[in-house]
Amino acid sequence: MFETILYQVTDGVAVITLNRPAVMNALSSGLRREMLAAVRLAQAQARVLVLTGAGRAFCSGQDLADVDLATVDLEAVLRDEYEPLLTALATCPLPVIAAVNGAAAGAGAGLALACDVVIAAESASFIQAFTRIGLVPDAGGSYWLPRQVGLARAMGAMLFAQKVTATQAAEWGMIWEAVPDDGFADHWQARATHLAAGPSLAYRGVKQALRASFDNDFAGQLALEARLQGACGSSADFREGVAAFLEKRPARFTGR
Repeated sequence: MFETILYQVTDGVAVITLNRPAVMNALSSGLRREMLAAVRLAQAQARVLVLTGAGRAFCSGQDLADVDLATVDLEAVLRDEYEPLLTALATCPLPVIAAVNGAAAGAGAGLALACDVVIAAESASFIQAFTRIGLVPDAGGSYWLPRQVGLARAMGAMLFAQKVTATQAAEWGMIWEAVPDDGFADHWQARATHLAAGPSLAYRGVKQALRASFDNDFAGQLALEARLQGACGSSADFREGVAAFLEKRPARFTGR
C-alpha cells in the first residue's frame, strides 16, 4: 500500500514509520503524500497516532535530491505539499506522539514539533538547519519553536542553526521528555498504549483548548472550556470515570 513509509495499527495505536533510512528519512514528494494519506487513515482506524523514523534518524528534512534546484518553486512546494501534511498533524483529533529516534533536522524538526507530544531518545537532536543553505525556517518551525522555548532561544537556534540535544530540548520545554536509548522503544510504546486506553473525547478537548489558547482572550478561553466540558460531561467516558473513581477500580474508557 505504501512505498516510503511503514504503517500499522495495533490495539488502537497507529504507527507511521518514515522508511527511507538510506537518506535519513529525507522528505520526498512521495513521502509527504503517503504520510498525509496515513494520517487521514489513522483517524478512522486508531485512537492514538505515533510518528517515528526507521534507522538512525527521525527525519533529515527536505530531500534536496528530490527537487530541481534551478527551477523549484519552494513557495508552491510548501503551500501544496507541506501545509496539508503539517495541518493534518496539528489538527488531528487523535493524540499524536512524535517518537524521535534520531536527528530531526530542518523540516524534520518542524514535523516533530507539529505533534502533540514529543518523546526523544537521549541520542536524538533537533536542528533548524535552514540558514546553512540560505533559507528561512519553514515547516511550521517559526510558529512552534518560539511558543515552546521563547523568542530568545528560538532566535538563537535558528540564526546559528545550532544543534539542540534531546536533553537540552527537554530542559527548554521544546519536547515532553528525553529517555535513554536502551528503553526508548518500550517507553514510547507504553505511552501510546496508555493514551489509546484513555478518554478520547477528553483528549480531543485538551488539544482543542490548548491550541486555541494562544489566540483567545481570557473570556474566550473560559467560554471554550465551558463548551468542551459540557460535551465531555455528557459522555459515557465521564460516567465511567466517575464510577471507577467511586468504586476504586481502573476506568474502562470506550471513547464515547
